[in-house]
Amino acid sequence: METNLKRRSAAPVPRRLTSQPASASVIAMDTALDSERFFSLASAAVLPGWLALVLAPLRRPLAVAAARWLAALLCGFYLTMLVTGLTGGHGPAPGASFNSLAGVRLLLSTPEALLAGWVHYLAFDLFVGAWEAADAPQSNVPHWLLLPCLVLTFVAGPTGLLLYLVIRATRQR
Repeated sequence: METNLKRRSAAPVPRRLTSQPASASVIAMDTALDSERFFSLASAAVLPGWLALVLAPLRRPLAVAAARWLAALLCGFYLTMLVTGLTGGHGPAPGASFNSLAGVRLLLSTPEALLAGWVHYLAFDLFVGAWEAADAPQSNVPHWLLLPCLVLTFVAGPTGLLLYLVIRATRQR
């Protein structure tokens, strides 16, 4: 714990990955710590949804509904982060856009924007996992084949979806 305190106080996290005035460093550090707390909260909030999907054979409709409900809550949190990020603070960095990799990097250059991006991933991955779990019985995918898809969707989103789609295609023939 002492090492963790030293790490936090040794190097304040800048508001942007570019330089900023010294007067903004205290505000930026508080914002970064709030972002860290929200990151931990959002990351933990999805776990019950994923656990419900893993246990789906026990009560599939309830498990899928719980996961979708959690995904919807994360979507609401994402919307709040997006609106707050666009209307508060300094706004997007100059040159931030969806037109280039450098522009996207600038869009995600604040802790708040990066957190919003992370919540975006959490919400979509959980929603995709819920779709996989809901679709599996109709697509003749047994739960034991669904489990690796769910794990991959949790840790590497599109890879898990791809595996599920391949298994689904082979099982429907």
